[in-house]
Amino acid sequence: MANIDRRDTVTGSAAASSGTAVAAPPVVRVAAKGRGTYRRIADAVRAAPPGATVLIASGHYTESLVLERSVTLRPEPGAGDVVLTATDAGPAVTVRVADCAVRGITVQSTGGDAPSVSVGPGAGLVLAECVVLGGRVEVRGGPDRLAGDGDSTDPDLDSHTDADSDAPPVAGGTTSALLLTGTRLRGSRLAGLHVSGDARARVQDVEVEAVEGTGIVASGSARVDVIRLRLNATSGSGIRLRGRAVLRLTDSTLHGCGRVGLLLEDASSAAASESRVSAPGAAGIRLGGSARAELTDCRILDAAAAGLVVEGSARVVAHGCAVRRSATNGVLLADAAGADLTDCRVLDSGFGAVHAAGTTVLRLSDCRIQGTPEHGVHTVDTARAELVDCAVSAAAMTGIVVAGRSSAIVTGCLVADSATGIGIGSPTGSRVERCTVRATARTGIEITGEGVAELAGNRIIGAGAAGVVLDAGSRAESVGDTIEDCTGSGLVVWTGARPTVTGLRVERAGKNGVYVGEQAGGTYTSCDVVGAGYSALHIGGGADPLFRRCRIRDCTNDVSTDADAAPVFDDCDPAMGGIPAPRAAVAAQVGSTAAPVADELPDVVEENLPDLLAELGELVGLEGVKRDVASMAKLMQTVRLRIEAGLPAPPLSRHLVFAGNPGTGKTTVARLYGRLLKALGLLSHGHLIEVDRSALVGEYVGHTGPKTAAAFNRALGGVLFIDEAYSLSPLTGGNDFGAEAIATLVKLMEDHRDDIVVIAAGYPGDMDRFVASNPGLASRFTRTLLFEDYDADQLVAIVEHQAERHRYELSPAARTDLLALFAGMTRGDSFGNGRSARQAFQEMTERQAGRVAELDDPTAAQLIALEIADLPQSLAGAATTPS
Repeated sequence: MANIDRRDTVTGSAAASSGTAVAAPPVVRVAAKGRGTYRRIADAVRAAPPGATVLIASGHYTESLVLERSVTLRPEPGAGDVVLTATDAGPAVTVRVADCAVRGITVQSTGGDAPSVSVGPGAGLVLAECVVLGGRVEVRGGPDRLAGDGDSTDPDLDSHTDADSDAPPVAGGTTSALLLTGTRLRGSRLAGLHVSGDARARVQDVEVEAVEGTGIVASGSARVDVIRLRLNATSGSGIRLRGRAVLRLTDSTLHGCGRVGLLLEDASSAAASESRVSAPGAAGIRLGGSARAELTDCRILDAAAAGLVVEGSARVVAHGCAVRRSATNGVLLADAAGADLTDCRVLDSGFGAVHAAGTTVLRLSDCRIQGTPEHGVHTVDTARAELVDCAVSAAAMTGIVVAGRSSAIVTGCLVADSATGIGIGSPTGSRVERCTVRATARTGIEITGEGVAELAGNRIIGAGAAGVVLDAGSRAESVGDTIEDCTGSGLVVWTGARPTVTGLRVERAGKNGVYVGEQAGGTYTSCDVVGAGYSALHIGGGADPLFRRCRIRDCTNDVSTDADAAPVFDDCDPAMGGIPAPRAAVAAQVGSTAAPVADELPDVVEENLPDLLAELGELVGLEGVKRDVASMAKLMQTVRLRIEAGLPAPPLSRHLVFAGNPGTGKTTVARLYGRLLKALGLLSHGHLIEVDRSALVGEYVGHTGPKTAAAFNRALGGVLFIDEAYSLSPLTGGNDFGAEAIATLVKLMEDHRDDIVVIAAGYPGDMDRFVASNPGLASRFTRTLLFEDYDADQLVAIVEHQAERHRYELSPAARTDLLALFAGMTRGDSFGNGRSARQAFQEMTERQAGRVAELDDPTAAQLIALEIADLPQSLAGAATTPS
């Protein structure tokens, strides 16, 4: 929203900026006595020429002024207070023309519902260093043809303030304007300030208090810019927006409102920054209709209801905000609303901290949710949620709950000190990836009822009951999860559940490592159980799980079974705890007949070399990398042909170093490399397991070797991708367990040279140090692929590729400007290469959605087009400024 300055309030006048001397405005005086002075202000105003200043002697004047020419009213310099009281139920000051000003005067109505100051259509007023008592300040613009029904005013004001809102336009237009600065509004009824129609107002350094109604009301298509407002003790809402009104709120405080602190309705919008809403009598901030709000560094404190409420089809974007001590929910979404919160805190809520219902869309990134007697984040109905890098703690029930038919993607989050960590009961399908669940009173993660979930790379530590529970009727897939130090069993699979579990590691479970209930089953591949207090594996009656390449160590007992249990063990290492590898021996041990088992991993997709090389060639940029990978693929194809012909294979190391900055496609190429080797028959599965230092290095002596071996074993038949591998050989040296992880890797790479490919990735300068840290690495990593940063053209190509995948199109003008933004952006530590391009595309789609939502009936072409207006502001902020 544009700032409202002096030019806004002086509609229709020209600024004297030519540099020539300007004559002082004429002066007319008002005093109780004296020659050449007027006794009444109204007489002085009528006598004053346009542009004159009316100087008023101190005193109490009972008059109702109508300003029909451009004048300034102010006290006589050095005089005392000037108090102006209306003579009747109307306003004390009515303004009908532009370029008027009232400075340093106390203005009050006689009570009732009348305003103290009224600015009519086409008029302009500067109200500075004044005190307004008993009645509101109203600014009435012309009729708002855009807002439609939304132009109706606050219901409390319908019969009082908008009687003239449909008046015909006056000469010079109907847009009225107000500059309200350094002024105190006190004791008015209905509202402290009301801006309607197409009026514009700037409110700066103003206090509003003891209002029997709403502090500030904006309706129609009014635009209000508020800076350093102090609003206190209104009986209604603090600020209320209706119609298509637009508000910008900066460095302001709304305290003790009787109702909502900031209320947005209809198609209104607001941008609030560095502002505080405290102790409202209802919600702190509430959006309804199709309202939009952007909140930056705002605080919502001690709301008597929910802190932030978004309903209807409203949308809110919040950055760096805090919601504390709400009496009910901290954040509540309903209907078809949406919320995108980044780096926000929701603390000490009275009900569930964040609740999303209806068809709402919720995104939380880098947020902290702490302290609730219910759930931390709760989705119901068909709501959709995405949580990235968030921390949820001190929930008396469950940290994150996905219920009804809602869905959630939870990535890189920490859930701690709650009754239950994460609970998924929705059949729609959710994913929990790279999360840590720590110190729960009960279960770490539970998939309940008919819940469907994918779990990948999660770590559950110190659960007070089981680490992970898969309920009867649930459908779950677990890949690379770790469960440590739980009081109960590590993984509990209840009756009838048949999960797919790969690469699970259970350490020091108080009871069983894996408990498979009656009639349950599933497939468990490359799983490790270490130090279980009961049997490592317990198989209930009628259960028929398949364990493949699983290992047990330091457990009280290896396997316990109930009657009619029929587990199958395939290629399970007897040296890791005594499970015999041959299936017949296992069948004899458990008293059942083992079913035939295929030797290969399930669901291996067959692909051919030409298609994979074509997919490699379609990657943006990376020309040198693509040439090297294609060359290696052809070399290995020749190696395979020699082996098939009975000729010896030449010495060849398939392990690689990928050197490049973040976002340059290293993981993507690694995944393709594994698929290429699978297509060539040189790897049995070709899957990729991505790890970093935390997945390989233990926390105490004797922990690192097994942890590294577990990660390595999960990658057998495929690719082990070690991101930031240089962190295993830190510059500081000393007694770091990273050296043990490297030594373990070197030995395992030798022992399984034909079963795995290891790719070490990281910054170019650091990878040389990593390879040199152990003599065995230099002989195994003989080839380095350098991943260059993407240039501006390539970044645009990535955006275009993303757009094509999601059915968008960049306009030629947008493409040209986007290229310029990429070319001019600063490439500092936060530059993410391809990730920056993908983030730019995401921001463009969000901005396009906000733009298209304002169209009454958008066409298919408008829904697809990405225009200049949609270009990401984050890139504009990162661009270098020309000198």
